[in-house]
Amino acid sequence: MDTSVWLPQVAILGVVLLSDYGVRKITTTRLVRPFITALIIVPFFFKGAATSGNGLLIEVAGALAGIALGVLAASLLRVFTDPASGRPASRGGLSYCLFWVAVVAARLYFAYGSQHVFSRQLGEWLSTNHITVDALTAAIIFFSVAMLIGRTGALALRARRAADLRSAAGPRASVPVR
Repeated sequence: MDTSVWLPQVAILGVVLLSDYGVRKITTTRLVRPFITALIIVPFFFKGAATSGNGLLIEVAGALAGIALGVLAASLLRVFTDPASGRPASRGGLSYCLFWVAVVAARLYFAYGSQHVFSRQLGEWLSTNHITVDALTAAIIFFSVAMLIGRTGALALRARRAADLRSAAGPRASVPVR
């Protein structure tokens, strides 16, 4: 498996885990950092998107699956207001880390498997469904970026809710948010 496959996956995993593991303040920088990483890495690997047919459908499906898994990932973060600063914060634990590792491992296995394990079957499926390799690659990239969007959007909404609940509860309250 070449670096064009594992490098963006490992980079995104690293940035997300560094941003979210342990207790972390929820700041604009924290919410934007994964997007900056994606903007730097994705152009090196993105070759274009399908604009119609089954290629477009698989790209949309990849994006929707990514958003759903990103929201699920964010649900594994505990969001609360830090009593010392009064600012929203989160705690990412082992389950959050393992979730991200499992998703990235599955993407890497798919990339490996598509070349070494089930390449003939995948090629037949792509041909039968009139989907190009570039459309499949775009779907995987959309999945990865959409997962960041889902995670970040859910985290931002929960941080906003924590700030609103803290305002209602008083200045010294630490309010957990689901």
